[in-house]
Amino acid sequence: MTETARFLGLPERLSDGLRPRVVIFGAGHGSTYPAKDSSAYALAANAIRAASQEDAPLLQNWDFDLGGPLFSGVPVCCVDHGNISTDMRDNAGNRARIEAKTREILTQGAVPVLLGGDDSVPIPFISGFADRGPVWVLQIDAHIDWRHEVEGELYGYSSPMRRVSEMPHIAGIVQAGLRAVGSAGLDEIKAAQRYGSRFVTAREIHAEGVEAALRHIPEGSRTVVTLDCDGLDPSVMPGVAARTPGGLTYTQVIDLIAGLGRRSTIAGFDLVELYPPADIDGLSALTAARMLVNAIGTIIRQPISK
Repeated sequence: MTETARFLGLPERLSDGLRPRVVIFGAGHGSTYPAKDSSAYALAANAIRAASQEDAPLLQNWDFDLGGPLFSGVPVCCVDHGNISTDMRDNAGNRARIEAKTREILTQGAVPVLLGGDDSVPIPFISGFADRGPVWVLQIDAHIDWRHEVEGELYGYSSPMRRVSEMPHIAGIVQAGLRAVGSAGLDEIKAAQRYGSRFVTAREIHAEGVEAALRHIPEGSRTVVTLDCDGLDPSVMPGVAARTPGGLTYTQVIDLIAGLGRRSTIAGFDLVELYPPADIDGLSALTAARMLVNAIGTIIRQPISK
């Protein structure tokens, strides 16, 4: 895959043997469906990187979302490792490479941030935390993604939360931004409820604020965030395959991230389902880039985990 400049112009490695707090990497595909052309999702990571370049010279400037500069007066401590190789015809290999990269970053004591990619990449990403449990999962999404299988594929983009619920290191799942209708039938809803997933609709967040979701995350826990771009309203995130009105605003999403950072330790973060062919004037890529800035800023402001 041809790569653009790295996110925010960040380095690939830090000098002088310094260890990063956050490591970014991209992955276009996890497990694709044979009858679906998912190739355009592989464009997303570099579209987000390109959208971040205007802010690259401004890393020391005041960021009003964060209440200070991104790195809060400390040296740059985030790196971008570029994209790992994925192939639409190699589902098992894609999953193995994503999980291995996640484990590698965690072994370095850093927080992995994954730029997807289709919504199957969270399965191997979250699987990579198997030795780091227990962890909670906060999913921001219009859909619950609880299908057992589609076209015989167990690990596709309709199934990530179903597969995550089967992982023994996952302590619980909160699903925020749900609305309208998706692929979930009554059986999927019942399966998620039996597991104990906490459903938080977009309407609840509009009415009650982000605390409607955050109150389900135990204080002092460790949490992986998986952010599907269709969790946001298409007025700010049109570049998705399944536009659904009534979604979360940009401010609600960054407030969720900031609030989670005060309540829990963000152990990992992925952003998926940006579909560049549907974007309008680069708005979705810009919104995604800004959400990632907020995630990085929140992680950097957390105490260093022992």
